Amino acid sequence: MHTETPHTEDDWITTPITADLLRGALDLERTEHGVLPHRLPAWVRAQYADGQLAMAESQPSGVRLVFRTRATTVELDTLPTKRIYVGAPPRPDGLYELLVDGVPAGRGSVRGGRTLTIDMTAGSAELRTGPAGTVRFTGLPDGGEDGKDVEIWLPHNETTELVALRTDAPVEPAPDRGRRVWLHHGSSISQGSDAAGPTAIWPALAASLGGVELINLGLGGSALLDPFTARALRDTPADLISVKIGINLVNADVMRLRAFTPAVHGFLDTIRDGHPDTPLLVVSPILCPIHEDTPGPSAPDLTNLTDGQLRFVAMGDPAEKAAGKLTLRVIRDELSRIVAQRSKEDPNLHHLDGLGLYGEADFAELPLPDALHPDTATHRRIGERFAAQVFAAGGAFAPRSVTQPPPR
Repeated sequence: MHTETPHTEDDWITTPITADLLRGALDLERTEHGVLPHRLPAWVRAQYADGQLAMAESQPSGVRLVFRTRATTVELDTLPTKRIYVGAPPRPDGLYELLVDGVPAGRGSVRGGRTLTIDMTAGSAELRTGPAGTVRFTGLPDGGEDGKDVEIWLPHNETTELVALRTDAPVEPAPDRGRRVWLHHGSSISQGSDAAGPTAIWPALAASLGGVELINLGLGGSALLDPFTARALRDTPADLISVKIGINLVNADVMRLRAFTPAVHGFLDTIRDGHPDTPLLVVSPILCPIHEDTPGPSAPDLTNLTDGQLRFVAMGDPAEKAAGKLTLRVIRDELSRIVAQRSKEDPNLHHLDGLGLYGEADFAELPLPDALHPDTATHRRIGERFAAQVFAAGGAFAPRSVTQPPPR
């Protein structure tokens, strides 16, 4: 990625950003400046007033512009919304990553934009306006007579309004390559948490290794078995579906075991209403020591903010587990039991223990920096293990012929 351009204004072709150029978004909202990709549809957004979910679903994790072109220079104007946490270290600008025929070919960020200043001690947030900016990629191969497939993965952790797409050659939607569509739902870990860039989040890595098209409904702080999320999964065309359930239910302290079990059944029932035979994988939580045996809620450790370090602590009492409060061990056991029960009648329902993706030995080597979220190296480990266990031969998402029985 370079910052200069040899082209004059007359050389540029501006292509309207429409839904056929985007993958990974469920809705495209027209705005004053352009279009805003959403990962939940408009009817869902009308059913909640939670600022955390609104922020998470508008951050385009897994969303990418995909087109075919002979262009050697690509410019994208965007209006990002950047977050500032009072007392915490500055967050890096969101990263845009460009791939040519699946191979990384550039990366960059957009300066400016809006800023959302969040004061966790006061529970307040202030939004300030700012100008749009540009990320520019130059020196790309032209791809010959047939051109090339270009993907621009948008920042997984930065709300991004798309203002304009400019190139030095015509653009058309990329053809359907016939790859299976994987629809995934989870928490901030699935959204990407502290990964370095949008293709470094574990679902993107797993999708690349598995040769599938990703729709990522990883929603930071918001994997709460909400009925509208289940209906969004139900209504979204997909060949493969996974749901990663657990950590947000504990650290938000939103329900007890009595409510958890029927909520899981209801969530799965709703998905099955639209996808009765689709391979459906239930993934339990990865290791998180602060909540293995201690219920939530979790909260930022404000004593460390003065040192510029943000960490989380569990605020519950382990003794409260006897009264039905949820811990990660409780959730893992119950999810395993639920899937074992349901799979007797649903051979396409599968279970994956999250400790097989990241467990005690991994924590000893790659601890969670803030006690909740994995870093880039851990995202890679989780993504590689998921692909090896789920997409490979014998896995829940392994390709199979119509005559091959589903794995049990």
